[in-house]
Amino acid sequence: MLPSCSKMIAPGSSRRMMRATIFCGSPVSVSKPRADQPEFKQSVADMEGLTKKLLGLNGKRTVNSFHKELGALLWEKCGMARNEKGLAELLRQIPALREEFWQNLKVAGQNDELNQNLEHAGRVADFLEFAELLVQDALHRRESCGGHFRTEFQTDDGEARRDDANFAYVAAWEYAGPGRPAILNKEPLSYEEVHMSTRSYK
Repeated sequence: MLPSCSKMIAPGSSRRMMRATIFCGSPVSVSKPRADQPEFKQSVADMEGLTKKLLGLNGKRTVNSFHKELGALLWEKCGMARNEKGLAELLRQIPALREEFWQNLKVAGQNDELNQNLEHAGRVADFLEFAELLVQDALHRRESCGGHFRTEFQTDDGEARRDDANFAYVAAWEYAGPGRPAILNKEPLSYEEVHMSTRSYK
């Protein structure tokens, strides 16, 4: 039994300073998934296929080397401050790194033992997909807001310059399948009692 809940978003002094409060009402029943359901079987098959693929690679690079390279790229070009040029470069570099990952990775150990290298490889495979989407979203949002600081969108005195007219929404990117661009879904930020304001760090 799980409680049925509704979510209320309360804005603070800026769009990025929001808090979600959960209000729970009467409980609702949720059926326990069964191992004979098609979705369960497909999930198991997908994981077994991924495990076999990772262990079948016989490259020369470790999982850790790919993880560190991806982290360095994101830190340099999609960190606290980023710009269009660096983000566009990342959208070329990350797919190239992902391609090398699936061709030149070496995962030590086997599947019939506790294998942290295998676990790490699965996570880095996910990170490579997520990193590209992260950069895509950062490039799409042509403004500076909160921790998302685009250096080409700032005031004369160095403050973040938001664009509430075009970007006052929550972006939810939908996975569309391998090799296909993600689909952008927008949830507008509409406030009835509180008006959005610009934060100043002076």
